[in-house]
Amino acid sequence: MTSPGSPTADNNFTSLLESVLEPAYRTAYHLTRNEADAEELVQEAALLAYKGFDRFELGTNFKGWFITILRNRFISGYRKKKREVPTVELEDAPDLYMYNKSLASGLATQTSEPAKYVIERLDAEQVADALAELPMEFREAATLYFTQDMAYQKIADVLNVPVGTVRSRLHRGRKLLQKKLWSLAEDYGLVSEVDATEDVP
Repeated sequence: MTSPGSPTADNNFTSLLESVLEPAYRTAYHLTRNEADAEELVQEAALLAYKGFDRFELGTNFKGWFITILRNRFISGYRKKKREVPTVELEDAPDLYMYNKSLASGLATQTSEPAKYVIERLDAEQVADALAELPMEFREAATLYFTQDMAYQKIADVLNVPVGTVRSRLHRGRKLLQKKLWSLAEDYGLVSEVDATEDVP
């Protein structure tokens, strides 16, 4: 296997890195909630990935490998030297809250997953603000699922937890996010506001 610094390895690494920089930055931004910190985190992860590129098996999932490095760097560096910005204490939305809202607005006819539909149509800063209010364990899983479109197993691999834990965290994360996301969707005109006289749980 070629070692870092050889022309072949450098070319392979550069090509692979360029292909994941955009999603990596989005992930970093959702974790740090700051553009400068996100850029710094991606740069540090890129350096670590370059140094450890001899351990990457060409032909496998470079994006997942790199996001894992980025996430681990965030945990080992940023969370130790910077205090967490206090998160807003969110309450779980009532069961079927967004489902009932989406039915009343007609959104249910367009998508089977309203939360993901809304997130995909909001800008990065608004999504980051919503995700930032989640406790870290839910924020990480939600960021990888909603912004990177990762499957449960890939998220489990990145977070180094069982798939069942990923499912549980996403379930709770969705419940915590529902009211915030629905409010943003109404503000941005993505859905019609439900008649105030309607009794939606």
